[in-house]
Amino acid sequence: MSIITTCIGAYPKPDYLALPDWFNNPDGVDTENPTELWQKAFDALPNAEETLDRAVKDVVSQQILAGIDIPTDGEVPRENYIHYQCRHIEGIDFSRLTQKVLRDGAYKANLPTIVQAVKAREPFLYKDWQRAQGHAGTLGDKPVKITIPGPMTIGDTTVDDFYDSPDKRGAALADAINVDVLALAEAGCQHVQIDEPVFARYPDEALAFGFENLERAFNGCPDSVTRTVHMCCGYPGSLDDPDYPKANHDVYFALADAIEASSINAISLEDAHRYNDLTLLERFRNTTVIFGAVAIAESRLETVEEIRDRLLAALEHIDAGRLIAAPDCGLGFLGWDLAFAKLTNLCQAARLV
Repeated sequence: MSIITTCIGAYPKPDYLALPDWFNNPDGVDTENPTELWQKAFDALPNAEETLDRAVKDVVSQQILAGIDIPTDGEVPRENYIHYQCRHIEGIDFSRLTQKVLRDGAYKANLPTIVQAVKAREPFLYKDWQRAQGHAGTLGDKPVKITIPGPMTIGDTTVDDFYDSPDKRGAALADAINVDVLALAEAGCQHVQIDEPVFARYPDEALAFGFENLERAFNGCPDSVTRTVHMCCGYPGSLDDPDYPKANHDVYFALADAIEASSINAISLEDAHRYNDLTLLERFRNTTVIFGAVAIAESRLETVEEIRDRLLAALEHIDAGRLIAAPDCGLGFLGWDLAFAKLTNLCQAARLV
């Protein structure tokens, strides 16, 4: 049995899909209303709906062709994986942008502002899943995973002018996210991933209220759905930027017991950018580990043998049935050809293991 493979979320947009993309503007949203910017770009596309559908098909196809077992929709419609969700939540004002320092001072951005109580509008992510799963069904029927930014990460990537505490804000955001989680489950999605990279930045807050609100976001999610959480240490500002101030990945040890005690089925951790002490994997006795085995912000292409050897080293500390190979995070910085090459080598290495 070979190791299962998955992607984390983002995939490079095809060249013909001229939509705004965080990877082309990693310092944050523009000074203009990003919702209006996205709509203008979408309206300017020739045969916009058909072009977007084609792009999703091509992205899903690339992942499956590389050998990925659990692809994503590549977050193709999203200008920013966090603000895409925020655009569908009442109470977050994109016409009122406020500058904020983010991720322990890693960068500054102009961010939408929470101006009133947040609540979900109509669920929408299940439509993204149906489109991607429809294409996957013609290519071997691989189960498509859909990603959602978590309540603590949304809270850190907006400016809050309404709530008097981050835990109350997180609870309200979790309730809004839960609407999409349950709609995805009802539609038949088997893999729902909530991304909480700021857990690695703020482990004390994660332990104080982050995990509680994460459970709230998954509340009522049936056992037929794999509850996945992604917890990377942060994107750099560009490709090949070794000095970017990432979170200290030693916090994985501080969070491991809370992860294991939660209802999370699979936890996604970075390892390729900086190797972990692999005894970390022994802390997960029931939880599946999605193991970052290729770097997402380095132009160097890891060899099949290099990836295989790291996976074999991991298997000295965790059962093969609870290890999934993946990139560290989303692939948007890599470009079309390099992303495919990295995934291909990843999948070949997993098959060798």
